[in-house]
Amino acid sequence: MFLGDDVLFGDVTRDEDLVRAALAVARRAEATGDIPIGALVLGPDGTELAAACNAREALGDPTAHAEVLALREAAKRHGDGWRLTGCTLVVTVEPCTMCAGALVLARIERVVFGAWEPKTGAAGSLWDVVRDRRLTHRPEVVGGVLETECAALLAEFFASHRM
Repeated sequence: MFLGDDVLFGDVTRDEDLVRAALAVARRAEATGDIPIGALVLGPDGTELAAACNAREALGDPTAHAEVLALREAAKRHGDGWRLTGCTLVVTVEPCTMCAGALVLARIERVVFGAWEPKTGAAGSLWDVVRDRRLTHRPEVVGGVLETECAALLAEFFASHRM
């Protein structure tokens, strides 16, 4: 899938398209009872390197967040080892502290996400790990893209699992 270079420069339409793609990936988690969160990693040229949904229940792994799984797969494909320099991470929900730390360490250049997460978010809500001035790498962050749609997917999931 080629999305074009303008993905990396804040094109609102492209960001919305990317979050829509991440929402489609998030829906895969429903088959395993995982929280429907989806993530994509795009290479510097806009090609999709990886896509993953949450798989904590499916894998029995507390670190199997969509972002971490996508980062792992992208690192295998990118060709620069673990460094994802110039890459973009797109996720349906604001990353938690674990995922924020992972994307910073991976040298992700840009993070685009849908719903803000005031209870665990680490890209501007509760914490701002990704833009902490003490770190040597700080990605660009674009939050709230298709926020209503992303939040609705989570609300539907929790409504059906907390009866």
